[in-house]
Amino acid sequence: MPEEAAKPRPSKPAPDAGHVPITEEMDSAKRTLPPALPVLIVVAVLAVIVAVVNHSMRTKPGASGAITSVYAAESADKSSTMVLIDVHVGNIANKPMWVREIKAQLKTEQGEWSDDAASPVDFPRYFQAFPGLAAHESPPLKPETKIAPGGQAEGMVLVAFPVNKDAFDKRQSLTVTLESYDRQPMVIAEKQ
Repeated sequence: MPEEAAKPRPSKPAPDAGHVPITEEMDSAKRTLPPALPVLIVVAVLAVIVAVVNHSMRTKPGASGAITSVYAAESADKSSTMVLIDVHVGNIANKPMWVREIKAQLKTEQGEWSDDAASPVDFPRYFQAFPGLAAHESPPLKPETKIAPGGQAEGMVLVAFPVNKDAFDKRQSLTVTLESYDRQPMVIAEKQ
């Protein structure tokens, strides 16, 4: 037996790059996933950052408004109706508001129509053609009106729709849209 013990053992061959022996399997969650606590902390911090950015970037209301009164007069051929809408607008933002464009939309059982507000220069001509509206004349709400922060503006908007007065009186909705240079359009709906 001593002769057998004296025999040299065969040495292990050096591993080559394609056949590296793995001494520990990496198939358990303990070995493949990072610790749970740091991951939860990072997820919570990211959630707080996303919430703060989302809150600070959201659109804030810049103005409030209301339609205070509506007057309508039918054309002589009864094919259209001229409408005078009194609008009140308040700027609740901390920067001035410039009214760029004014439009009105009408929805009836017959369909929907939209019209740009008439130019204040043409008001005398319209009031001459529709004397019923002239009785309710007030200063117009003009494009390029500047409303200071915390300020208010009131004025009339004059539009025409291709419906008779009866269809207008049975309207489903009437809205005025004020478009500004640096804000979302403001839609003012008539309360019925």
